[in-house]
Amino acid sequence: MMALSLLSYDVSDLCLGKPPLRCLSASSSSVSDAIAALKFSEDTFLSVWNCNHDDNDVTECECLGKISMADVICHLSKDHDYTLAALNAPVSVLLPKTRSLVLHVQPSCSLVEAIDLIIQGAQNLIVPIQTKPFTKKRQQNDKVSVTTSTHSNGRRFCWITQEDIIQFLLGTIAAFSPLPAMSISDLGIVNSTHAILAVDYHSSPSAVISAISSALVDQTSVAVVDGEGDDSFTSLIGEISPMTLTCCDETAAAAVATLPAGDLMAYIDGANPPESLVQIVRNRLEDKGLMGLLSLFDSVSPSSPSSGYSSDEESPTRTTSFGRSMSSSARMARRSEAIVCNPKSSLMAVMIQAIAHRVNYAWVVEKDGSFVGMVTFVDILKVFRKFFENNM
Repeated sequence: MMALSLLSYDVSDLCLGKPPLRCLSASSSSVSDAIAALKFSEDTFLSVWNCNHDDNDVTECECLGKISMADVICHLSKDHDYTLAALNAPVSVLLPKTRSLVLHVQPSCSLVEAIDLIIQGAQNLIVPIQTKPFTKKRQQNDKVSVTTSTHSNGRRFCWITQEDIIQFLLGTIAAFSPLPAMSISDLGIVNSTHAILAVDYHSSPSAVISAISSALVDQTSVAVVDGEGDDSFTSLIGEISPMTLTCCDETAAAAVATLPAGDLMAYIDGANPPESLVQIVRNRLEDKGLMGLLSLFDSVSPSSPSSGYSSDEESPTRTTSFGRSMSSSARMARRSEAIVCNPKSSLMAVMIQAIAHRVNYAWVVEKDGSFVGMVTFVDILKVFRKFFENNM
């Protein structure tokens, strides 16, 4: 059977063409360093390592986790009374406290073993890659940056994500017939509304921050629902996605700390927040005496280097939310409009939809608009893993 031939693949096959990871040192980098590195990185996530690459450092390099601007925003929004201290805190405070989301594997790790690790909770698999040796001069120049891609003994690494494995399986989807055409409800992979992260449209900032933090660990999103009326009929209004926040700059922490769920959706939706919401955020910061966050909120102006607008682009009135160095099309790529499917959607259709929107999940909504739940890449990988098991 063609599917059985896939058992011969290992993670090194998925590493082809992947660039080496840009890394931050857990011992020498601060939250402020992480912000600077994320703003000028093409990647939305950076890896954090336990090594600092001093000449006398013989510690075996190990990846401790990954961070994004969403982690920074949650950190600053929780610690808004001490913004300067929060910025100077070690980058390790951005890592999840519950469990590691990354695991080191050898290039010979099989595809099935990689799927098992993802199902067990890993988000990224760290794989050593073969690269051309670099001269000492090149390595020294690499140290000028906050981040580096070269570790002790000249080693470099890449990482494999859930999306990488799903894309690989999608490329060989014909081998798994009849799974691709089966509906997600028939496959039993829809998580009910009781098992997902959801907040009411009017939920407080503290409830939203808690939900976003959990979504970061689970690599999913936060549903914003209509909590009024009959509990048997819940409407999905939208979502607050950590992937949306990764496109923002650190000043979005002020909005997360002050706005209820519905207003926060509007704030982070699109390229720039409505000026009316900007003023609401400023007023609430002043009312609460959060002068540290207010100073941070007002620190990014349209003329700043991090505003992400080139001289030939139309400059907006403000770049509070989307100050990352990226094109206008990239800023518009992530919106708070939820990515939805229905229970009768085929497995293949949901995979394509999620990949197209660069997310690891899709919300499930009935034709009458009632909110059913969510399907994730992990749920989908469990289906493929069972297929392998039944046909081995």
